[in-house]
Amino acid sequence: MEIRRAEERFRTASEWLDSWHSFSFGEFYDPANVGFGFLVAHNDETVAPGTGFDPHPHQDLEIVTWVLGGALAHRDSEGNSGVVHPGLAQRMSAGSGIRHSEWNDGTEPVHYVQMWVRPDRFDLTPSYQQAELDLSTGELIPVASGLTKHAAGAAIHLNQPAAGLSVARLSPGQSIELPAAPHLHLFLATGTAVLEGAGELATADAVRLTGSGGERVTAGPAGAEVLVWEMY
Repeated sequence: MEIRRAEERFRTASEWLDSWHSFSFGEFYDPANVGFGFLVAHNDETVAPGTGFDPHPHQDLEIVTWVLGGALAHRDSEGNSGVVHPGLAQRMSAGSGIRHSEWNDGTEPVHYVQMWVRPDRFDLTPSYQQAELDLSTGELIPVASGLTKHAAGAAIHLNQPAAGLSVARLSPGQSIELPAAPHLHLFLATGTAVLEGAGELATADAVRLTGSGGERVTAGPAGAEVLVWEMY
């Protein structure tokens, strides 16, 4: 179990973007921190109103976007478009190559987490998917997954049969049990929580677990939103 505190991450900051990188990204390179399991990017980003990322290319990546506040407009070279908001999951498969833009057309900052996963095959046909979720149950809900056990339940499909993302939105004092997996990445997107065996976690803290599972995560006084990747 390895705890990575929020302030330990790499940071890219400008007039319009505040981006925190859990792994090596862009100009920031640490050979000991280039990913975890199938995760190769985990960026916690805030984009100012009326700004965003102009069209840029990607290839051979499964890109999952989870919005925490505001709305993010997506457009890509395959003709797909959508506005992603809290409770709506988005996946873009870059495959053989795609260009896309991400823009904040609103009047308030948009805050989101974008995660990149290696696919199981190269040169796939680029594709796009988004879907609404109900997180009112307080349980871990499969959001984006290629895992067999999530085949009938995940909101959106991942072209990686060994990885899946689930999200739980917890009320104060509510808890969940983490799944058992060879690699598990927990990110506390909002609020505070206590992780069994690790202690207190603050907003944007992350935990990397190897060969473990069954630990309980309990939300603090303000509740919590937890993002959990399980990878095999």
